Amino acid sequence: MIINTGQRTDIPAFYGPWFFNRLKEGFVMVRNPFNHARVTRYVLDPKVVDLLCFCTKNPLPLLPHMEALASFRQLWHVTITPYGKDIEPHVPDKREVVQAFRSLSRCLGPSHVCWRYDPVLLLGKYDRNFHVRAFSALAEALEGYTHTCIFSFIDLYGKTMRNFPAARRVSHEDQLYLVEKFVEIGEKHGMKLVSCLENPAFASLGADTTGCLTKEKVEAAIGLPIRIPSYENMHARRGCSCLLGHDIGAYSSCGHFCRYCYANGKRAEVLENMGRHHRESPFLVGWEEDGDEIKSARQESWIDRETSLF
Repeated sequence: MIINTGQRTDIPAFYGPWFFNRLKEGFVMVRNPFNHARVTRYVLDPKVVDLLCFCTKNPLPLLPHMEALASFRQLWHVTITPYGKDIEPHVPDKREVVQAFRSLSRCLGPSHVCWRYDPVLLLGKYDRNFHVRAFSALAEALEGYTHTCIFSFIDLYGKTMRNFPAARRVSHEDQLYLVEKFVEIGEKHGMKLVSCLENPAFASLGADTTGCLTKEKVEAAIGLPIRIPSYENMHARRGCSCLLGHDIGAYSSCGHFCRYCYANGKRAEVLENMGRHHRESPFLVGWEEDGDEIKSARQESWIDRETSLF
């Protein structure tokens, strides 16, 4: 099975000590975001966890402790965008993140580290010409350190519109222009452009539109065939074919406060949740409560051992 860490918050950036405590203890408790009392207990053991998938804007805090992750197969999605503090108030200097990306790649290999350039938004100085220049500069800086760049255009979720009312959808014309340019630039620097639940027509421009964490991409990352049990229902969004279930994070707990974020609610709620975090707790936010209904996840390795023998 796959354990995801980055759909709801940025664990490497803000909760590294907690995460390593969870690895040491061998389990983690996760609240259902739509039913507070329903809790799932996951075992964190490489015998049943075939892949740890990280999604972060700042891997720096985890880099000195990579040996603690050595027994797990890993896939990192590192977001590096060209926005300033007006859009991403607390994301570290992008030059530092680029260096961290390179360090990850040297440690794990380019096939285990993907660059995310998303969401793409157009606003003020961030016009399409700006994006072409910025994408080109970042692709050059990451050349040889990854084979994949994942992109998406901004989605106007409810939380996004509340925190970022100036946001607008990117027009179809601008999308086509940017995808064509990104594909061209990516090829120049040895990267395949992969869309994240975007227009399938982008395939005609050279983009891979099959998804960013599909069965095939997981197999390529771990170098082994997998067989997904029939009881698994992993698709997080309609039309998405990626394996995005079993996330151990919590919504409204990311301290980056990016204006386009779909996972953070009101700022006061985020600060309250971050204040309730304790590195010794099995929960990312808070502790076990009266009335909690705790169930152990059904966990097994998905690796197809029979096929992998050949």
